[in-house]
Amino acid sequence: MSQTYKKKLIEVAIPLEAINAASAREKSIRHGHPSTLHLWWARRPLAACRAVLFAQLVDDPSEYADKLLDDPKIREKAEADLAIRLKAWRDRRPDVQGNVPDTPEPTLKDCAADIERKRLFEIIEELVLWENSTNEEVLERARAEIRRSCGGVLPPVYDPFSGGGSIPLEAQRLGLPAYGSDLNPVAVMIGKAMIEIPPKFKDMPPIHPGAKERSFYRNAEGLAEDVKYYGEWMREKAWERIGHLYPQVDLPKEYGSGKGTAIAWIWARTVPSPDPAYADVHVPITTSFMLSSKPGKEAWIEPKVDRTKKAIAFVAHNAGTKAEIAKAKEGTKAGRGANFRCLLSDSAITSEYVKKIAQSGGMGQMLIAVATEGKNGRVFVSPTADQETVAVDVERQRAPGIALPNHSQYVGVLGYGFETFGDLFSSRQLVALNSFSDLVEEVRAQILADAVAAGLPADAEPLRLGGLGAQGYADAVSVYLGFCVSKSADYWSNLCTWRSDPKNLGVGHVFARQAIPMVWDFAEANPFSKSSGNFLTSLDWIVRVVRELPSATSGEIRQVDAQSVEYPAGSVISTDPPYYDSIPYADISDFFYSWLRGTLRTTFPDQLNTIAVPKMEELVADRMRHGGADAAEAFFLTGMTSAIGRMCGHSSPDYPAAIYYAFKQSEVEQEGISSTGWATFLQAIMDAGYSVVGTWPVRTELANRTRASGSNALANSVVLVCRKKEAAAEVVTRAEFIRALKRELPPAIAELQAANIAPADMPQSAIGPGMGVFSRYKAVLESDDSPMSVKTALQLINRELDEYLGGIQGEFDADTRFAITWFEQHGMAKGDYGAADNLARARGISVESVKHAGIVESAAGKVRILARDELDDDWGPEADGHLTVWECLQHLVRKYEKDGISHETAVLLKKIDAKAEAVKDLAYCLYDISANKRKDAKEATAYNALIADWTELTRQAAAIHDTSGDRQIRLDI
Repeated sequence: MSQTYKKKLIEVAIPLEAINAASAREKSIRHGHPSTLHLWWARRPLAACRAVLFAQLVDDPSEYADKLLDDPKIREKAEADLAIRLKAWRDRRPDVQGNVPDTPEPTLKDCAADIERKRLFEIIEELVLWENSTNEEVLERARAEIRRSCGGVLPPVYDPFSGGGSIPLEAQRLGLPAYGSDLNPVAVMIGKAMIEIPPKFKDMPPIHPGAKERSFYRNAEGLAEDVKYYGEWMREKAWERIGHLYPQVDLPKEYGSGKGTAIAWIWARTVPSPDPAYADVHVPITTSFMLSSKPGKEAWIEPKVDRTKKAIAFVAHNAGTKAEIAKAKEGTKAGRGANFRCLLSDSAITSEYVKKIAQSGGMGQMLIAVATEGKNGRVFVSPTADQETVAVDVERQRAPGIALPNHSQYVGVLGYGFETFGDLFSSRQLVALNSFSDLVEEVRAQILADAVAAGLPADAEPLRLGGLGAQGYADAVSVYLGFCVSKSADYWSNLCTWRSDPKNLGVGHVFARQAIPMVWDFAEANPFSKSSGNFLTSLDWIVRVVRELPSATSGEIRQVDAQSVEYPAGSVISTDPPYYDSIPYADISDFFYSWLRGTLRTTFPDQLNTIAVPKMEELVADRMRHGGADAAEAFFLTGMTSAIGRMCGHSSPDYPAAIYYAFKQSEVEQEGISSTGWATFLQAIMDAGYSVVGTWPVRTELANRTRASGSNALANSVVLVCRKKEAAAEVVTRAEFIRALKRELPPAIAELQAANIAPADMPQSAIGPGMGVFSRYKAVLESDDSPMSVKTALQLINRELDEYLGGIQGEFDADTRFAITWFEQHGMAKGDYGAADNLARARGISVESVKHAGIVESAAGKVRILARDELDDDWGPEADGHLTVWECLQHLVRKYEKDGISHETAVLLKKIDAKAEAVKDLAYCLYDISANKRKDAKEATAYNALIADWTELTRQAAAIHDTSGDRQIRLDI
């Protein structure tokens, strides 16, 4: 079947290591990162989105290799490369059956295309770096490549599940018309703030009084300056109105006496003592009495119990002994869950008792400490009656009335007396949030007046109708100020924690994870302090983001169900749909929606017109909403098939679609790569009319180890590259599909290995070529003529991958093959000599041979494989008369574990150069055994890490000409 389209780079190869490294690093970047504009869950890394979009749009060099060869320099290099590749192709090793791999003979065009791909890779490697996200020189180089491949006409990019807006934002950064949509109004508002508003006021100076004159304001810098000015105006007005509710604190004498500004008031929830003798006394239920665990500056709370007076007082200490600190860490907890002990009677406070009291309205709170800003850091002060009274005696103001969702998995406060989102805020917190909310409306009027005075047209056209005059500008600035209020709510809730660890000492926000957790001792932030949780910090985060937002092209974010999207003509689809049984973001985003609606409803009435976020239409398999697992799966499959079918029917045939799938580690651990969610999602894609032509595993999490890319963990996302299925697709039998799989999958896996895909990512990567075979057919029929399911196809692809990795073993030396089997059966433990002897004889060798090779220890009738730390420190491959692939790998892993990517590790790889490819193959093989058969995560991680850094090690090794220290040597081993 002839190809009717130009193949794009993403369909052939991408620099996955560079993309993954930049994506993982991005998680640690805060200042100016768009994710800090407003919280949204499960954002895709900007680096990955940028790289994927570029690779979707740029032609693969195989499409213009003939023209490349017209360049004498490229032809000369291609001819040199071809000579090397032809030799390797002729010398390719036979498999275990003696068959030579059926790979096509390399051509001059192949070599020219690879040279050009390397150039494109270098563009991507620069493009994905966070430091280059505003580098116009780097961005323009990428834009020029896109324009060249697109004939100068840039297609619109559409993300129908735009969420946090990463994909349309990066499309905009690359100069493409950017469109997105989402059903969730919180996501839509975030998208509008990031993508729609900045281009409308591009390069415009600020309008506030007293603005400094500058010759030029770039992009949204002027807008950002106004957001900062009017946000500070709001803060001052709020202080005038409610500042008296946040009184200063008397400092201890040892800290200079006088007054200090409170950072946070730390409260403990309380219940009546379960002991009848103290039933009229409320006692604290706390997880900890620690205030600071910073070495040398430990601070803690001492509860002073007076059983005679039936009273508990709390004393804050800014120093303590090890014993005092250890006891403070325990709080009043007594086991897991809501189980505590009574400070008065030491009797048990059970989870059932706490729930009973809470549901009857009997749970209270008491102030247990105050954190203040001292001259030399934090000072913790004992609570006073005045400090408690000023907070408790505040009249409760209007509160969000949306009922909390009945999702105990994600809403931990259920059963403890919390019924609405308004219950998640104390009286003083509600006063603060309402005061700042009201000020958004007031500041809009002030901005409007100042904008007219600054010369903007005094029209009455609002922002939502395209207004670019004074009214539109006032609306725009107020959007970001409304975000300040919503963002502050995350820190002004009675579910905020006090973080005592040295790195994060301060108020923690509610959504530290994608859930609403129950918090027993909470921190009430001071909106007017200079520490975590204050209003100006939220404002500063937002200003930093707005200042750096791209404004190269216009963008539009709509509120619409993905099944009803009207796509612009010729759209390129790049999207991150909801995960199969994802967290129901519609439920937990009501936390923010309540405040956004209160501040911005007049600005965007169409998006903020419902009482709560729409839920039933949210495209996730939610068992609670749909009455069970089967109904939820049917809802998801039907809806996702419809949504993706609409994409497929309206997207440009000139470009592949890129669809992200968010994996969960447990998904593979429990069910393998053919899990229900993954299979259901792929089924929806193929039922919609797409064929999967590639899969790229993208890592988006920063691992807690130096070599993050080498950790033995699953990639967090898979990017599926999809093309519309050919109309003339044929129907085949199961047997025909398996034959095609056996023919096409091995060379594809070999190419993935050559590209150094990490072993942990290989199952996901192999799905691409495997599903490419399956999805190109109209149907694959089982023996009973029923169509094969995607899940069955995935299982067959997995089986072929296992057979391929197992088949590699036949290519190793006999001693290595013995070691592989022995390791698979025994790991590093001892086994009987007789079994080892039989195994060795079957491979035409003896146990003594394996022992002589330095692989095993054999003594007292037992045999075991030597651990890496037992290997000869003075070993060198050039002097080893009995060299094996096993030894080369184990010595290389040991050196790598010790020194990482270093000159010493590269020298060793250079020395084993002739066996390097076999060593890499063995690392894949042993990873598979360690991870999937022996369940030895530590051993699997060692091999995964080495492969993850193989490209860099190979590059460094290639640059080494003298491995002896004083002379150049040749190795023939």
